[in-house]
Amino acid sequence: MELTPKNLLIYNMPIVSLPHLSASRIIRTTPEKLWDVLTDTRRWTEWGPTVKAVRSDTRYIQAGTKGYVKTTLGFWAPFVVTEWVEGQYWAWHVFNIRATGHRIETIDTTSCRLVFEVPLWAAPYAMVCKLAAHRIARCLQIGDMRNSIPSNND
Repeated sequence: MELTPKNLLIYNMPIVSLPHLSASRIIRTTPEKLWDVLTDTRRWTEWGPTVKAVRSDTRYIQAGTKGYVKTTLGFWAPFVVTEWVEGQYWAWHVFNIRATGHRIETIDTTSCRLVFEVPLWAAPYAMVCKLAAHRIARCLQIGDMRNSIPSNND
């Protein structure tokens, strides 16, 4: 069956999770800031250890977004966002194969848990996702530090 948004997207519904491994990390940030980093294709190279470049039809992904990621091995891989719950969860297919899910669980007003869902067939990729979670936490920490430094105009 061909992969199309019509037959794969799930909108604003609980996701029925397939068997997977999870790689997670608690990050001191708001869900909105974390969602921004996860969905901004211009930032994927900052935190995605296997992503060298991104071509997408939009900067911020949403249900049905299609594009290509250039891998660290040098080839371009087509992707489509196939599952979407605004502000909480997205998953994609890469090369028409179910890949990672990205979930945010709010802990309190200043902390969230970032969860990467890795299909069982790709179990070793969980280590890559652990590194990605660490990089995302660092990106958000650096961004918060930049925002708290007073400018010379203050």
